[in-house]
Amino acid sequence: MDIKHVVVLMLENRSFDSMLGMLSPHSETFDGLTGSERNIWHKADGPVPIPVWKSAAMTPDAACIPTPDPGELFTDIHMQIHGVGDPAVAMGGFVDNYMQQPAKDGPHDPAAVMHYFTPDEIPVLSQLARAFGVSDRWHASAPCQTWPNRFFAHTATANGYVNNSPTHFPYLMETVFNRLEDDAKVPWRVYFHDFPQSATLARLWGRAACFRHFNDEFIRDAASGSLPAYSFIEPRYFANPVLQTMPNDQHPPHNIAYGEALIASVYNAVRHGPGWRNTLLIITYDEHGGCYDHVVPPAATPPGGQTPNGFDFSSFGVRVPAVIVSPWVPKGSVIRPTGATPFDHTSIIATLRQLFPFRSLTPRDAAAPDLMHALSGDGTNDGPASIVAAEPTPTTAELTAAAAAAPNGMQTALSTAALQLPTAGANVDTHVKRLAAVPDTAPNQPTVGAAVADAVNHVKAFLALL
Repeated sequence: MDIKHVVVLMLENRSFDSMLGMLSPHSETFDGLTGSERNIWHKADGPVPIPVWKSAAMTPDAACIPTPDPGELFTDIHMQIHGVGDPAVAMGGFVDNYMQQPAKDGPHDPAAVMHYFTPDEIPVLSQLARAFGVSDRWHASAPCQTWPNRFFAHTATANGYVNNSPTHFPYLMETVFNRLEDDAKVPWRVYFHDFPQSATLARLWGRAACFRHFNDEFIRDAASGSLPAYSFIEPRYFANPVLQTMPNDQHPPHNIAYGEALIASVYNAVRHGPGWRNTLLIITYDEHGGCYDHVVPPAATPPGGQTPNGFDFSSFGVRVPAVIVSPWVPKGSVIRPTGATPFDHTSIIATLRQLFPFRSLTPRDAAAPDLMHALSGDGTNDGPASIVAAEPTPTTAELTAAAAAAPNGMQTALSTAALQLPTAGANVDTHVKRLAAVPDTAPNQPTVGAAVADAVNHVKAFLALL
């Protein structure tokens, strides 16, 4: 086994059960859905059972379930995991929490968060899971929102913060990118579509050359065999009516078909490149986004450091999909850690440490299981020669509606971030000191009626760096 390139695609806000729960029949070797799982909606006029379910057909509307977006704040996730009512049932609070969300985005169907997709409805992710390997023991790093979980993937900590907002610039945590560069002496790159959330990490400021656009540069680098030791791919978070592009992050209620096309393009690029036999591709999701999963998150090793929100990160978040692709992964693998600790996003860091030795970042990644035992094949599992998944063509109405929508939590935080990052020619050290000395000056919430189009305009300040 000779892995020289690790590629990670991290998508948004889907639970394991919602995407892969029906990949195989539930058994001791695959912890998916049985079809009998349910939540109780504690409605004012009496309890209502809400079972897991699938759509009758994979329509564009079905591809956007759940809509509106479920709750994903720390307090929301606590309710989802721990349940409500008497007695409270673990993993029984998803429907109750969804029905408590503000109605400003439209009516909430209590069944929306209990929805799952079948393998036929998400053929790209399912085909790769079956052709290579899937993990049913991969949890979000924390029962928190997107930013904290993405920070764990990059820094093995969230620095104590449980939500995206309010932001707390500058984020000075040491990163896996710095460790690869300084200790292992190997290159890394972040490939992005519109705005890289990873660029919020201050220790990466001044390394603009390591941030590259996905559509041209990742495809080119994979084809030429010039991918670095570590590539981290960020999806498109915003709709752009000018470029006629829709989000492909799969964040509810974004149409998951766009994300399926992105997954296919990543796989095809590495599969056709000269570095294929030396590549490990990990496809996962930052957090569950309020979508139902039946597995109770276990205890976790705290990363240490400050706890300004009173939570020490001693428990994992909800399970998320994780598909492990490499010619060294035997076909049809169900990949579990060798010990009791599940995989989480710091398992990416732990795997990188095994391949390109460097110091651990925190006690969390030091304790994390790695993926090396999953690479137990003989290197000849080439999988599908190519996967065809045409990206849908958005209609004018779709683009207009997406751009006019109120920003979700991720989009709001990214537009705030764009106003905090150094612009071209700025002195990074001076900028960090200024941010550390004063509170964030940018708003952490959109004004009433603010649209995604307004958030898109904010990210242009950062793009001037590239």
